[in-house]
Amino acid sequence: MSEPMADYACLVVEDSPMMRQLLVFALARIRRIAVTEAEDGVDGLRKLAAGKFDLVITDINMPVMDGLKLVRRIRSDERHRDVPIIIITTEGGAEDRQRALALGANAYITKPIQAPQVIAKVKELLRIE
Repeated sequence: MSEPMADYACLVVEDSPMMRQLLVFALARIRRIAVTEAEDGVDGLRKLAAGKFDLVITDINMPVMDGLKLVRRIRSDERHRDVPIIIITTEGGAEDRQRALALGANAYITKPIQAPQVIAKVKELLRIE
């Protein structure tokens, strides 16, 4: 028997392999979600250009292209304009949070992350029971 098809596609954009793995493991607890990994904003944009995603999770501080630029690019792209975006970052300041949300992020989680917190936010944004 084959695995049932995923109902949701999630893009995780994070330059730290360890952090990316942590997110992938957390998301694996949600049934029917397929995860694609990207190691920076540019890689993330490449993956977005190649496919359709239901959710993007991104770090802010990354080389090449940071998460805020990525959010801005996603929001200006016709195909992905309405895709929910979760920012996961070490930047806990109120103004960082406001800037990210003003650019179009739907949620802002500060590191160190807790898997249940990430899972709950993903389920909420994707409206999964």
